[in-house]
Amino acid sequence: MSNIFIISGPSGAGEDSVIEGLKKYFEIERIITTTTRQMRSGESQGHPYYFISKEEFITKRDKGEFVEWAEQYNGNFYGVSKEEIERVKNSGKIGTWKIEWKGVITAKKIYPEIKAIFITVPDLKILEDRIRRRDGVSDEYIKERMEYTKEWMKHEDIYDYKVVNEEGKLDETVQKVAEIIKENLHI
Repeated sequence: MSNIFIISGPSGAGEDSVIEGLKKYFEIERIITTTTRQMRSGESQGHPYYFISKEEFITKRDKGEFVEWAEQYNGNFYGVSKEEIERVKNSGKIGTWKIEWKGVITAKKIYPEIKAIFITVPDLKILEDRIRRRDGVSDEYIKERMEYTKEWMKHEDIYDYKVVNEEGKLDETVQKVAEIIKENLHI
């Protein structure tokens, strides 16, 4: 399973941008999370999530079909199915798995060979500023995200690697992550 890498970090750290940037180095296949949240404008089934009802999610969860799952702060469920891990493992591409810290703990128990890369920033103020720049975010949302981020930062030790995504240096961050992947693929 050495072709799958966890790319993880708090909201605003830049994981999506890093994953997108890795396409310059590798053929990427993202592990797609299943969620119960409503599909938003511009989204479709499988982009960026598999969308299902809460009832269906709970049934699949109770049957043990998810590798990891969580109920998020917004009351929606998110999880990755065993079937999805197999799909990406067999794709012949570099698999990227974007999950939050609780999911990393679970994933590492099941798949200890998967390397987890923590994407962070030099300062929490940068994260807050990045979140504020998003459209339509309330002060309450920002407060919730920052509380969650502080909790996240207490768990850096669960990761195999830590990469700091400094403001204005995304290319360097992507390059560091690509080096970690190459190192672990032995290519």
